[in-house]
Amino acid sequence: MSLYEYERDGDAQELIRVLRESQNETVRSRAAELLGQLDEHDDRGDIVNALVRAVDTDESDTVVAAAIDALDQLGQDALEALLTSMADVDLEDGADWMKAKAFIRALDAGVPELRMAAANALGEIGDADAVGPLTERFDDSDPRVRARAARACGEIGDARATDALTGLLGDPKAAVRLDAAQALGRIGNRQALQALLQLYDDDSERVRRIAVNGFGKFENDRPVEHLVDALADPSDVVQRTAVFSLIELLSNVPTDKSHEIRETVVGQLSETEDETVVAPLVEILDESTQPAQRRNTAWLLGRVLDDEENRDAVDALITALEDGGQMTQQFAATSLAEIGGTYVERELLDVVENPDMDGQARGQAAFVLGKIGDEETAERLDKLLDATEDEQVRQQVFSALSKLGGRR
Repeated sequence: MSLYEYERDGDAQELIRVLRESQNETVRSRAAELLGQLDEHDDRGDIVNALVRAVDTDESDTVVAAAIDALDQLGQDALEALLTSMADVDLEDGADWMKAKAFIRALDAGVPELRMAAANALGEIGDADAVGPLTERFDDSDPRVRARAARACGEIGDARATDALTGLLGDPKAAVRLDAAQALGRIGNRQALQALLQLYDDDSERVRRIAVNGFGKFENDRPVEHLVDALADPSDVVQRTAVFSLIELLSNVPTDKSHEIRETVVGQLSETEDETVVAPLVEILDESTQPAQRRNTAWLLGRVLDDEENRDAVDALITALEDGGQMTQQFAATSLAEIGGTYVERELLDVVENPDMDGQARGQAAFVLGKIGDEETAERLDKLLDATEDEQVRQQVFSALSKLGGRR
């Protein structure tokens, strides 16, 4: 059988056999890669052991690198098994500081993939003592290691990394600059903002986009005005990145500050060109799989859309009303109520009258119609009240009719 068939069948034991016995290093590398994708397999223990053994014994640097990447993909416990084997230390049930020390030592490993994996693990552990050793890797000969070390510093979020990350913004590799910028955004102090603003002054579209991407990682409103300024950037790519970063920032901020920052964003956006913002927001609402991003996008659309003429935006909100989570449905509903108009009414009536539609979505549609409907809408809702057997829908339709001057 082929590796494809072993992958298709989830046959971990055969993949382990190939990793151990094949004479072809390309085949062994591929087997290691596939094993790294079997995180929830029943034979996970055997998979980890086989990959650790490959790191210890395989004579091919390519196979060793693939095995380390696979262990990294399987998670911190798999990397701990590797370090346990390499350093002859027992990390099982050990304290985080003990694990962090082991991974810090691994930052000096001769294999770049292990240095990358160690940086990843230190970011997950979040021990501030790792910041110094991680920043020392900013001059690593392998750009992948520099990028992972920068990313780990951002995950730890210690301001002591700010100076070193600022220096990394001049790295010759764009991927490294991007991770450094995002790490500065996660740290989110004023020094980090100033460093990114200097990057945004660059003549290169690509460099400005990296800076704007970093703004989105903040958990406060410091970069909001600069993101709004970026909406007028001569580059369409930078403009779109600014919209994505605004939504990401709204999704990152603490709950107790989200309303205040949303209002700040809306106040700033009120002076921008509508279409600059709306098209990227529609794209996010249509394509994002992150609930926080979708609900913030649904909310923001209702505040920046002037009227119902943008059918794509209204359709995206209707779809969010139909298939979003509860919070996304509620935000989509409030935005549709803000927009109003004949087209919105017609689309909402199609939702509320569709017996195959989710009851929550139909109820939200009725709620909005109670705010924006006219006499014809009231007549159709009155008929629906007699026809539907869905109690949730009945309650919302009755409430809507009351607001429209119908049944009481």
